[in-house]
Amino acid sequence: MEAALCRAGEVQRAVGVLLDRERGVSNTVSQHLQGAQPWMDQLSLRLSQMEETEHYLSYLKWIARIEELSDTIQQHMMTSNVWEAASGLVAMAELDIRLQDSSCGHLLSFIRDTVRFWHKILKDKLTSDFEEVLKQLHWPFISPPQTSLAPPANGAELHNQLESLFAQLLKLQTSDDLITEQRQLPERCGLPPSPPLALPIQIMLLPLHKRFRYHFTGSRQTNVLSKPEWYLTQVLMWIGNHSDFLEEKVQPILLRASSAIDARLQFSSGLLTLALEKLSCDASRLLYDDALFCHLVDEVLLFEKELRGTHAYPSSLPGALHILTEETIFQKWLTVERKFALEKMDSMLSSEAAWSSQYKDISDVDEMKAPDCAETFMTLLLVITDRYQDLPSPRCRLSFLALQKELVDDFRIRLTQVMKEESRTPLGPRYCAILNAVNYIAAVLADWADSVFFLQLQQAELELGAESPSWPLSPTQAGRLASLEGSVFDEMITLLERLRHDMMGRLVEFILREARERAKPYCRERWLSLPSQSDQAAMSLSSSACPMMLCLRDHMLQLQQMLCFPLFKSCWQALAERLDLFIYQDVILSNHFNEGGAAQLQFDMTRNLFPLFGHHCKRPENYFKHVKEGCIVLNLNVGSALLLRDVLRQGGSETNSPLDPNQPSPVATLNELGIFRLAPSDVEILLSLRTHWPGQ
Repeated sequence: MEAALCRAGEVQRAVGVLLDRERGVSNTVSQHLQGAQPWMDQLSLRLSQMEETEHYLSYLKWIARIEELSDTIQQHMMTSNVWEAASGLVAMAELDIRLQDSSCGHLLSFIRDTVRFWHKILKDKLTSDFEEVLKQLHWPFISPPQTSLAPPANGAELHNQLESLFAQLLKLQTSDDLITEQRQLPERCGLPPSPPLALPIQIMLLPLHKRFRYHFTGSRQTNVLSKPEWYLTQVLMWIGNHSDFLEEKVQPILLRASSAIDARLQFSSGLLTLALEKLSCDASRLLYDDALFCHLVDEVLLFEKELRGTHAYPSSLPGALHILTEETIFQKWLTVERKFALEKMDSMLSSEAAWSSQYKDISDVDEMKAPDCAETFMTLLLVITDRYQDLPSPRCRLSFLALQKELVDDFRIRLTQVMKEESRTPLGPRYCAILNAVNYIAAVLADWADSVFFLQLQQAELELGAESPSWPLSPTQAGRLASLEGSVFDEMITLLERLRHDMMGRLVEFILREARERAKPYCRERWLSLPSQSDQAAMSLSSSACPMMLCLRDHMLQLQQMLCFPLFKSCWQALAERLDLFIYQDVILSNHFNEGGAAQLQFDMTRNLFPLFGHHCKRPENYFKHVKEGCIVLNLNVGSALLLRDVLRQGGSETNSPLDPNQPSPVATLNELGIFRLAPSDVEILLSLRTHWPGQ
């Protein structure tokens, strides 16, 4: 303990010595710094002066370099060496670009003014020479190439001059981009940016720009709001007229100059800018004239199709459709489409031929037996699809899809209203035509839903719903669309199928009601007193069954003639199943049968009723399982019936001992007899309806 205290004391004394030395050194340093401060202040002043001097020198070097380049350009211009002068201007423009981040405003203004000065001189000289060469080459080609003037005799020399001047103008592109702002359309058009035009292409476009403005602006007779096709067609003609020259003469020059510019594309883009400016202005002036606005849209769609198709203008670049997607113009377009579509629907439904098929005399074509109004309506929807499918905005395409859904729902409601008026006579031609129409529209929509275009819309709807919470898409709908279980037309198809099911039910119920009415005498037939089959020379259809059979035959023939095959198939199958239950319950279970009555019933069913449906399937008895199996039970010979009754009684008894394992079960016994639908209890009831038992 004492040793530790001694050690601690020694350490404390050592620390004290160190602290004293630190204070001494600190005082010495402070005194030195105070003494050196004047020298440091003088040094900082000298360094600051040197840095400022270096800035001045650098500033003067930049000015000297600019003046040197300017003098070089001047010397080359004096010796008519335009190519080298253009190279000097390129170097000056590159200096301008390097100085963009400088804070020396006067230096920036000086170099920009110098670039602008020499650029104007060089551009004016080259432009004048370039326009002269173009003029001798008969540029621009106002008429189609085959009717243009013959090439000049010195064509080779002119093309050499064209290449030289074109290449020199290309060298001015850097300075031109610095001092020239590219023409832009109004921001409200929402057009994506297009690449700047090359200077020689701009010059080549000048005479066409003048012609366009001369004819389609101001008070000229060619500037008519009702004739947008005049200026749109003119632009397309100019693109076509100059395509060969640009591809054969100009594009090789660009390739030799190692330029990535597409001459034909840039030329088309420059002309399209004129059309888009004019279109944007005219569309705003036609918002309150539906007829003229609709005509404008039609012409724009034709123009866009030819521009993208015939002239291969890339879809990535802005076109006329971008103008139509501007919000105000687009909403007007939707309104006009809706208005004219509703008017067309009114017209098609009030037409005399609305409910007759235009292909009714051509059986190979008229498989769906769709009435004219349904065909016309689906053609209307198809035309709308063709009009909007190339729109650049997914939201706009989805807005048109919503319009189509709205029109389908409106048409379905109209069909429902007409159907209710015709529901008193479901076998009438108009009712069946409506049923065919509903089936046809649902089938076409289901087919469209699998097309690439509507699958893309389905994906776009999912993406838009994910990005915008306000987009009307429920989580259930989104899940079905994402899993591809559903389609964009699911809701419409479901409503149409519901209407079809309701109409089919009314139709089957109407036929069944008439059949029941005609079958009343047959239901009251004296089945327990009819002569046996051996007492008759030949069996024939029961006279009381004739009205019912005739009713069914006539109505089946009507349905086959008026309904398309899928609907007719569903209809007769539903009717067969309903008839099966009716005959089983109202004829078989409501009567008792002797041997002759059972044989007569079986003859009526198997030789008369079933063959009515045998024209439409190979085994019609499969649709009358209750009746078929009931006839089997009623027509069993006495011995088989007794054995069957015993098996059923033993199988259903709870007090008796279990059956012999070797003895078949009641269900297996019934299956051996061809009875699969009826339960053992049902068969027991049928056996009790037999009157021909031993001792009776």
